[in-house]
Amino acid sequence: MNIVFLDGFTLNPGDISWDAFRKLGNFTVYDRTASNEVIARGTDADILIINKTRLTEEHFSALPRLKLVCVAATGYDAVDVRAARKYGIPVCNAANYGSRAVAQMVLALILEVTNRVGEYAAANRSGLWSNSKDFCCWNQPLIELTDKRVAIVGFGNIGKQVACLLRPFGVKLYAVSSKSQDYLPDDILKISLEEAFSTCDIVSLNCPLTSENKKFVNAQLLGNTRKGLILINTARGRLIDEEAVAQALKENRLGAYCCDVLSQEPPRPDNPILSAPNTWVTPHVAWATAEARQRIISIIEGNIKAFLGGHPENIVN
Repeated sequence: MNIVFLDGFTLNPGDISWDAFRKLGNFTVYDRTASNEVIARGTDADILIINKTRLTEEHFSALPRLKLVCVAATGYDAVDVRAARKYGIPVCNAANYGSRAVAQMVLALILEVTNRVGEYAAANRSGLWSNSKDFCCWNQPLIELTDKRVAIVGFGNIGKQVACLLRPFGVKLYAVSSKSQDYLPDDILKISLEEAFSTCDIVSLNCPLTSENKKFVNAQLLGNTRKGLILINTARGRLIDEEAVAQALKENRLGAYCCDVLSQEPPRPDNPILSAPNTWVTPHVAWATAEARQRIISIIEGNIKAFLGGHPENIVN
């Protein structure tokens, strides 16, 4: 059994063992794989593991030996799942491996906007406090979370964890979800996307990217946004129209935009989000705690064992 990981570096830059995969077969790992290298590197593979390397119908048609694709992530938009199904190749994801880690980043981003810990720490290194005439000094407002309205867009595993972390702060919780009100916890009220943006203080995007919701945060939606809204995106960069969000920030219609994802990664230097005011951008690291990365390896190991045993798990196609 030949197992090939096409882009293993971000999952494991050297601090985690690959032994779980080596015990299952002949294991080969590449740090990164370009699209034009996929076929050559995967030609003898029975199982391919990918994180963000794209697999298209062209690849599947040229890899007749391939039996299984394992995605080292929850989102599987890097794989043409319809093409994989056409060629009889199941695709497994690593569902729910990073819900706690991503929810923790959502909270960190919210607290950075409301308390500006990093901003003040950096300013103090440059003498802000040392040069103050008073025992305290601030040049940005601080915000309490108590009674703030927070909408979670997408109430899956991550959305649930976000709600759990926010409850102790005394916020009022809302959800934009396909699930019914009866499914939601008693303290979470279902509202529409438009209501979330027009009435809430904070909106957190925690939904998957689909063909239907690409750029659903657009100029029209932002035109009716509550002034000062803090928008958090740890889901996918392509959920938003980056030009429209940047413009809303410049016009002070959005209070802040915090994201761990952009439409193109790594981003172009001229991405409008990078230069917009009141933005906090982290480089797609919410998922990457050592604990979460170890869970990915364990889930993939389980997916491969289940497939080999004739009972595949976490199939997304």
